[in-house]
Amino acid sequence: MKKCITPKTYLAGILALTVLAASSMVYAGSDRHKGDHNKPPAPPVISKFGDLGTAATFGVFGGGAGATNQGIYTVVTGDVGTTAASTLVTGFHDRKAVYTETTMNKGKVTGVVYTATAPRGSVPGVKAAAAALAVQKAFDKLSPAALPGGIDVSTLGGGAGELGGRYLAPGVYKSAPGSFAITGGDLTLDGRGDANATFVFQMESTLTVGGPGAAFPQSIHLINGAQAKNVFWQVGSAATINAGGGGTMVGTILAFSGVSLSTAGNVDVVTLNGRALAMNASVTMVNTRINVPKP
Repeated sequence: MKKCITPKTYLAGILALTVLAASSMVYAGSDRHKGDHNKPPAPPVISKFGDLGTAATFGVFGGGAGATNQGIYTVVTGDVGTTAASTLVTGFHDRKAVYTETTMNKGKVTGVVYTATAPRGSVPGVKAAAAALAVQKAFDKLSPAALPGGIDVSTLGGGAGELGGRYLAPGVYKSAPGSFAITGGDLTLDGRGDANATFVFQMESTLTVGGPGAAFPQSIHLINGAQAKNVFWQVGSAATINAGGGGTMVGTILAFSGVSLSTAGNVDVVTLNGRALAMNASVTMVNTRINVPKP
């Protein structure tokens, strides 16, 4: 890159190319891909906007509202945090402490639980406050204001705001109705052979995965080099992931409000290969496994 080209100019150029490439995405709609693999791949979106900073080690962050777990099959392979007191973290234990567990509500945290008052032996609240700031910054960097020109999925065929049954190439995607849903079929993200291929989904309101109805979990599949660490969901309000249990979600969810994974009474484990990071409400989960992607 020449020195006279600024990072913002470079990113704008990449996004423009991505929008132009949308017209050639033969598999981006609901018909699934039909085999023209000789076309050049769409340019991936590569930038520093996916840098989560201090929040990168967190599988769960519940803003100032905490995090709760129900069930005995929950595992978070990373840290859990909130800027609230430890009393708002329930149903978990880490290497150092237990947070209001019961016989039927035990969730393992392989990292550390950080709150305004924990862990013992640290300066209270420092790590949690830093993570909260990092989540806010990442949310802002993924917004339409910072990343304009997102592809409206309704222009690719299929239902507006519906991602179920689609095969999508790398890029920034937005929703005409303001919400995204993965219902009636799984979503496949195609990295097109690039390990740095990035997928960003911007929505003004909700993200709903699963259905139709609570009994039908849906999943996300990564192919041709796509990686969970490069998938981001910028959610304007709340995210609900497979309310009926089961299924595999992929990517870092950054929600203005809260994130819920499964609902009470479900035994089938919901898997999230990514992170559930909320800013202004809690993260609630029932028998959920969260695998924080490696850098």
